[in-house]
Amino acid sequence: MAKKRAFITGISGQDGSYLTEFLLEKGYEVAGLMRRNAVSELGNIKDLRDEIKIYYGDLQSPESIALSLVDFKPDEIYNLAALTSPLNSFSDKISAIMVTGIGAVHVFERAKQIVPDAKIYQASTSEMYGAPTEVPQDENTPFSPHNPYAAAKEYAHRMAVMGRIDKKHPQFIACGILFNHESPRRGLNFVTRKITAGVACIKNNRRENIPLNEVGEPIVQNGKIVLGDLEAKRDWGYAPDYVEAMWMMLQQEVADDFVIATGEVHTVGEFAEEAFNVVGLNWKEYVITDPKFVPPVQTGPLCGNPAKAKKILGWEPKHKFKDLVKIMVHSDLAKFS
Repeated sequence: MAKKRAFITGISGQDGSYLTEFLLEKGYEVAGLMRRNAVSELGNIKDLRDEIKIYYGDLQSPESIALSLVDFKPDEIYNLAALTSPLNSFSDKISAIMVTGIGAVHVFERAKQIVPDAKIYQASTSEMYGAPTEVPQDENTPFSPHNPYAAAKEYAHRMAVMGRIDKKHPQFIACGILFNHESPRRGLNFVTRKITAGVACIKNNRRENIPLNEVGEPIVQNGKIVLGDLEAKRDWGYAPDYVEAMWMMLQQEVADDFVIATGEVHTVGEFAEEAFNVVGLNWKEYVITDPKFVPPVQTGPLCGNPAKAKKILGWEPKHKFKDLVKIMVHSDLAKFS
């Protein structure tokens, strides 16, 4: 029996790399789309290079998507590529729309022409809920994006649903409305990783080569981590648990939307407190805030209700909040020793 083939956009990112490992263990042939850069940086998939096929292209280039699909002919397509920072999307609104929104439609359209029977996973996001009036949020909660990234994601989400209900050429496009999911592979421009990397540098008394935050400054300055809104509330899970849900959605007979979340909500301050607890330090002595890290329009509280995913997919998170923080802190203690 021929191996199943999976094609992943954004393969070198956090989710793409964990999904690649998961699918390889399932016996899939895996290929991915990556933007070519001067140093050929493979990021999180450098250790998997010999086990996968890489195509160079961009979601803004429909031709590069088409050429990849013609050559690889996947059974499953996972569209994970996006410009993923809600804060940064305010300063580059056009790129957010073109890559995260229009780029997804390029994937759907090229798949319809070249591999019409392929099942597609679209990475939607809890950010689409904005500042919701109901907590927790589920698949029926209205969307109200509060940043350009979320608006682009909602556009892609609605186009996915249209592709699904198209009577002439229906496509199997499942949307995962994933709440925040973190790991040691999370970029340093995300608050969770900024906290755990900062904790590691402080605990290890690291003085040189401090990693940089999203504005190009050292994460730790004068012995302190600089954060934004400590009261922002999020539902944080562990990324490897969430990529399994992506795969489960494409094993169904009918494409649908699923909220993937833990159902627990914590503040940024609580995340910082737990991270410093792991190394036996009092977080309040090491954390300061700066308004430049607070988005101009706030979102939340974001807390997901994953009941539908549990009922239909049989999915539930394997890791709790404290497990996640501990995994990330211990990884960064080793990385920034």
